[in-house]
Amino acid sequence: MGVLTGRTALVTGGGRGIGRGIAERLGRDGARVAVHYGSNEAAAKETVAAIEAAGGSAFAIGVELGLPGDAEALWESFDRQADGLDILVNNAGIGTSRSFDEIDETEYDKVFAVNVRAPHFISRLGASRLRDGGRVINISSGLARNAAMPDKMAYAMTKGALDVFTRDLSKVLGPRGITVNSVAPGIIDTDSTAEFLHGTEDGWAQASAISALGRVGTPADVADVVAFLASDDGRWITGSWVDATGGSLM
Repeated sequence: MGVLTGRTALVTGGGRGIGRGIAERLGRDGARVAVHYGSNEAAAKETVAAIEAAGGSAFAIGVELGLPGDAEALWESFDRQADGLDILVNNAGIGTSRSFDEIDETEYDKVFAVNVRAPHFISRLGASRLRDGGRVINISSGLARNAAMPDKMAYAMTKGALDVFTRDLSKVLGPRGITVNSVAPGIIDTDSTAEFLHGTEDGWAQASAISALGRVGTPADVADVVAFLASDDGRWITGSWVDATGGSLM
């Protein structure tokens, strides 16, 4: 019996990268996991298959975020396959943005639509489905605090907004025993960072040097933090920003 046996989780963007790591970890801990994807159905199905192969239970939900009605469509699909929710992980997001001098209004609006508006309304509509004592975990970024990278300004702004959302939503849902926290990764070895980490001569070395621990993070490093907050052991932590950068902000 896993620590999350009998609970249902939804991980947005759960088919790849950090989201897949989170989905698989929650599945190993016993949760039934809804694996959301925006466009890559094959990746989501691979994640579902991996969870099931490990003895867990999962299903896929395909909804493109950042469009009008996205939250409603997501929950309609979820409701066809599950009855109630215990853990909501708002992980899906656009992981970068062009610089201050280059970004146009279309890209700016898209980044905010996916990274800020979607989690807000997914959580708002999901609140009625969340059982008392549940969890909301938002995936932020080290760039929202002390690590300034002006070439990704708009992206960092969205994560700052998500952190304010986390703080204030914890007060809204707290009376029901629902905790709300942000988890902030640093540089993680995923397909979204592959070009920098593996496609440049010294990308891996540069990324390793940023961390106080001297290595590049893995999806499992972040997933383990999320799993702690999702468990009963994390019951007294809410409204918090949890640094999961491997000491990259020091």
